[in-house]
Amino acid sequence: MADTTITKIDSAHSPKGDDGEKYLASGVHVSMRLWENEEPSEPKEPTSRAYETVGYVLKGRAELHSEGQVVVLEPGNSWVVPKGASHTYKILETFSAVEATTPPAQAHGRDDK
Repeated sequence: MADTTITKIDSAHSPKGDDGEKYLASGVHVSMRLWENEEPSEPKEPTSRAYETVGYVLKGRAELHSEGQVVVLEPGNSWVVPKGASHTYKILETFSAVEATTPPAQAHGRDDK
């Protein structure tokens, strides 16, 4: 019999990461997190992660800086940051987005470098 376990996550009760992100559903091969109402800011130091990230902009504007490229992200845009790519974001207007990572970036240590 196939696994029929469903996990439902209410973001109102989700744990938050060190950078303010909310951790959403997480499976064996993918996880999600929500960046909500991030205020305009200068970019942080670039970082690289051991997972691939895809994202979707809900509202606001930001710049994604990665490996010498700068891409403006606006509502309705989606993006990919490859595993291991050096990147950072500059928030231009109050910004909300959903990201998914694979392999999962787990809560309770999932952002460990």
